[in-house]
Parts: sequence; structure tokens; C-alpha cells
Amino acid sequence: MRRTLTVLATLALATPLHAAEGERIRVTGELIDTWCYFSGVMGGTDAVVGTAHHTCALWCSAGGIPVGLRAEDGTVYMVLKIEGSAESAGGDTQLNLASHVIEADGIAYARDGLNYLVVEKVVTDQGITNENHLDYGNVPEFSVPEEAR
Repeated sequence: MRRTLTVLATLALATPLHAAEGERIRVTGELIDTWCYFSGVMGGTDAVVGTAHHTCALWCSAGGIPVGLRAEDGTVYMVLKIEGSAESAGGDTQLNLASHVIEADGIAYARDGLNYLVVEKVVTDQGITNENHLDYGNVPEFSVPEEAR
């Protein structure tokens, strides 16, 4: 009897009490490095997107920092998956999309002031369209190889 109660208590704790409900959306925005974008460690939100921050975005993604999608209206979604890959929110699986502007079809979730997105399909990939390195240089500056400086 005691074992049965323990199992039931464990199951009760493992079951979410209030799962977030998702909403299908189609959204266009840039895939961003969430750490630098939210922390401000490399500058303002206008400097840590596009070509100015592309190299650092690659490093952060490869290091496991979650990828975000900054929509045209300024909403930022933490990307949980892209096209079914359980490993696609961080790590080197999305290096080919870092800093790209995409149109995504997927399921959006909002909970406790945070926005999440499961991208079921990348509808369009416009590549890197934000060429802000012309204004900001490269962020961080040390991301430019010495021989190219």
C-alpha cells in the first residue's frame, strides 16, 4: 500500500497542473542569440542582431545558448524546436540559420510573461538581411580575425 501511494504521489507531481495552451501563428523575424540580446553584455538590442553580431550568435548557439526569434513587432520568442528536431533550439543544429530573417509557421506559447515558439516549418529563409555591421562594426570586435583587421 505504501509503495502504491508513493507511485501515485510521484505521478501527481510529474503531471503538469496547468499546461500552457499553444496558438498556431505565422511570424516573420530574425533568429537571434538570446543571451547577448537580453543581457546587454555586447551592447544594445540594435547592435546584437544582424551581421554585426553574427559571429557571436554562432558561438553562443554552438555553446548551447537558446535561439530566439525576434518578430517584426519586437516580440521575442524562445525557440524550442525547429522543424521537429528536439536538438534544434541550441547547439550547432541551427548554425545555418543564425541571424537569418525567416517566416515561421508554428505553435506559440505564452506563460508567465515569456513567449515560446515551436517552429513546425520554415516557410521562407531570406538569409541575413540586417547589415548593421556597417554602422556598428562587429560585435564583439574580437570576433574579427587578426589578419582581417
